Amino acid sequence: MTINMNDIVGTHDILFVTLDTLRYDVAKLEEENCPNLCGTGGWEKRHTPGSFTYAAHHAFFGGFLPTPANTDKASHVRLFHSKNTGLPTNPNTWLFDTPDIVSGLAGEGYRTICIGGVIFFTKKVALAKVLPSYFQESYWRQTFGVTNPRSTEHQVNHALKLIGSADPGQRLFLFMNVSAIHGPNHYFVPGAKRDSFDTQRAALRYVDGQLGRLFEAMRARGKTFCIVCSDHGTAYGEDGYQGHRLAHEVVWNVPYREFIL
Repeated sequence: MTINMNDIVGTHDILFVTLDTLRYDVAKLEEENCPNLCGTGGWEKRHTPGSFTYAAHHAFFGGFLPTPANTDKASHVRLFHSKNTGLPTNPNTWLFDTPDIVSGLAGEGYRTICIGGVIFFTKKVALAKVLPSYFQESYWRQTFGVTNPRSTEHQVNHALKLIGSADPGQRLFLFMNVSAIHGPNHYFVPGAKRDSFDTQRAALRYVDGQLGRLFEAMRARGKTFCIVCSDHGTAYGEDGYQGHRLAHEVVWNVPYREFIL
């Protein structure tokens, strides 16, 4: 499906969900078990612009979403691109003349909302205020964080309250950073003592079960363009590596989807 973002911006709500730390191989294996995320198609393999949350999201909000994992330049059409950079653009790309897509969309009349998840969205210290500060409204609660086994449920519940009270005549740009897939995720497998490939799979199934309510609420408002992707993957012992913020294919390869509700 070819998306012309110039037809989307101003006419559609925009929902951007990052599934923090989700590996591409995990996402592919769980496609059949994720009817809300994959009911209309499977995951596309892409390369992330950053190996950890802070770096990746700075790039995302600058318009640099994960890049198709291929050498076919015709498929590398960006949804968003800053004006006057001197770089080539595509007629389907929406151009913004601000430092980031969030303020660019606000300039088009969007109400911009962030529902945070992992540490970089907590606003507890100066560094953790940077990403939320892009938005007109930003929210974080302890129950949204990585240590709560029901974090996605709490995040979606908060989003539903905001959506329910939103002006139907004003377009929304709603961003949610889902924390549940990020470690610790071992509690999604009873008896597991440490995070693993399998516990991340279980965390993704939990997340999918909660996001259906969010998609339905956005669909009820009207036309919604959705971007759902991971910001980076993580290593569970591959070639001796653990975690992320490192250069390994399990970190750089991420799942990506875009679709219209």
